[in-house]
Amino acid sequence: MTPNAACGLLAEPDRLRVYAAVVLGAGLPSEIADRAGTDVDTAIRALRRLHRGGLLSLVDGRYAADATPFKEAVRLAAATEPPVTPLDPDPRRDAVLRAFIRDGRLVHMPVARAKLRMVLEHIVAGFEPGVRYPEREVNTILRAWTEDYVTLRRNLIDTVLLDRADGYYWRSGGPVEV
Repeated sequence: MTPNAACGLLAEPDRLRVYAAVVLGAGLPSEIADRAGTDVDTAIRALRRLHRGGLLSLVDGRYAADATPFKEAVRLAAATEPPVTPLDPDPRRDAVLRAFIRDGRLVHMPVARAKLRMVLEHIVAGFEPGVRYPEREVNTILRAWTEDYVTLRRNLIDTVLLDRADGYYWRSGGPVEV
């Protein structure tokens, strides 16, 4: 079963309540309807749809929930996800970066000094060593990372990864690829 199919079966409120009632132990249509807070006819329609969809099975006249379709959906989703490109070749640094950077954006600033340094070094790598950038260009580059580009710029300066004078900024620290 695909993840979309599983979600689609449970997207309608009556079916979701009926499925929840079965998961919580109700097995007969009358007790399922009672626990789901719906009438028996609505419960029966939902039970038929969930049974045809493979989320419920009928065992000795009682409905039972089956976790197998969800396990299959998770396996299918994992198999079809594109491979993750690491943010850093070092697995430890990559894990730290992934905790704070998603889809090329800084989701929040690390509190721990060592983690903050790793994230800032990753960001400053976007600045070319030896190039002087006007403040406006620095702001544009940093705004691509976060709306709070002023705090980010201040952190880069405070950690001596960027330096400034006369309205210009330049990279003054961090690792450089050769």
